[in-house]
Amino acid sequence: MVSSLVAISERLLLAVKQSEDTSALLLELSSGTSNKLVDNLKSDAEKKAFWINIYNAYFLILRKDLHLKKPHIYTEKRIEIAGENFSLDDIEHGILRKYRYKYSLGFIANFFTSKLIKQLAVNTIDYRIHFALNCGAKSCPPIAFYHHEKINQQLDLATQSFLENETDYFDHKKEVHVTMLFKWFLKDFGSFIGIRKIYKNQLNKDISNYTIKFKPYSWEEHLDNFI
Repeated sequence: MVSSLVAISERLLLAVKQSEDTSALLLELSSGTSNKLVDNLKSDAEKKAFWINIYNAYFLILRKDLHLKKPHIYTEKRIEIAGENFSLDDIEHGILRKYRYKYSLGFIANFFTSKLIKQLAVNTIDYRIHFALNCGAKSCPPIAFYHHEKINQQLDLATQSFLENETDYFDHKKEVHVTMLFKWFLKDFGSFIGIRKIYKNQLNKDISNYTIKFKPYSWEEHLDNFI
């Protein structure tokens, strides 16, 4: 059942990419029960692959088919899965970020999280998901197809590729300009110490004595940015 759920999420994302009819897939996703959803997405690998694909597919559905704009596109519960309705915020901040309060930089849990979201949430927050989720903006990471059996390699590749393209080094003044995602979700990344570790581990770049500055984020719409 796990592999079929992830496969459905991949098929949905592919149908969206190819502008095909998604009604049968959406109906398949909406059927079943929340208990079965919880029971069949056990590991963090399974949860991350499924929900990243669902987020990226549904953002495009909500934006292009239902013509929703921010902030409503993130908050309206239009995503029907296993008889339950979810929002994009439920998926990102509730499930994939283990019910972090959206505006706390990751430092504060959302105390109003539902029992179901807590049951569906990952056990451990993986900062790499921020380099996989696409919200239709020019500065967002590109969209890829994720599978639970390859998720670690895929997220490593997504992280490395995004950081290589989005980082500017000014060695002469010991300054590095990085994506604003690091600031918005600072605790997810382990604060400033964690950011420096990420550059060392992911890009073999020592920025331990560099000043970190955050680049402006372009919200210019850039849909269908598939890798």
